[in-house]
Amino acid sequence: MLSYPAAIPLSTRSLNHLAELIRTHRHQRRSHWRRLEPGRQALLALAHLRNGDTFTRLAAGFQIGVATAWRYVREAIILLAATSDDLQTAMNRIRLLAYAILDGTLILIDRVHHQKPYYSGKHRRHGMNVQIIADAAGRLVWASAALPGSTHDLTAARTHGIIAALTRAEVMTFADKAYQGAGGTVRTPFKRHRYRPKLSARQKAVNKAHARIRARGERAVATLKTWKLLAKLRCSPSRTTAIVQAILVLHHVENPIHRG
Repeated sequence: MLSYPAAIPLSTRSLNHLAELIRTHRHQRRSHWRRLEPGRQALLALAHLRNGDTFTRLAAGFQIGVATAWRYVREAIILLAATSDDLQTAMNRIRLLAYAILDGTLILIDRVHHQKPYYSGKHRRHGMNVQIIADAAGRLVWASAALPGSTHDLTAARTHGIIAALTRAEVMTFADKAYQGAGGTVRTPFKRHRYRPKLSARQKAVNKAHARIRARGERAVATLKTWKLLAKLRCSPSRTTAIVQAILVLHHVENPIHRG
């Protein structure tokens, strides 16, 4: 099998941060010997998360077994996810924003045996629903735990307590039509109804201005999807939350503007 050097579009901050977590974890467990040192294990995990490299390719490149590569990556993801902020902690930063943008995205997955809960009728694909909060510039601030793809965005936001938290903090929030009826401080565009088929000129103008603001939230979704592993997860759907949380931690290490 041939091998070649490859680049990971991340700074040494992410490598050093993850390597220190691994080093501390090994010291606590008194694990004195591993096939890879903490820095190499961190590099292995970053290659998987950012570039989406498979365990087979990683195992060949790092000269370890496939099962060992899987264990090392899984351990790194768990360590990163354990340091992620919950919603209440993130609200300490979110309440300082001029306004927030709330959006949902579908993380694609392979079809599973009990596939119905994971099928999104909106996207016509199987996946996991993740709610995202962005700032006025479209920068990713926080991402929720993952729910089955059939979950409606409004239901997901209520399940995570996002709408209630934003309302208590009095944060003006812009969201799309999927969040109609959210109430609180969440603002959605006007929607045509059966007995009101046309919107007034004022309502159209409001919707246009609303769309310009809300469109910035797509940048946060795109930022999350630049981590190639999230292009399509080929693991158990139950691991989606930990993977998203791990990526969020690394994103804030790379871009500390909204880091706690």
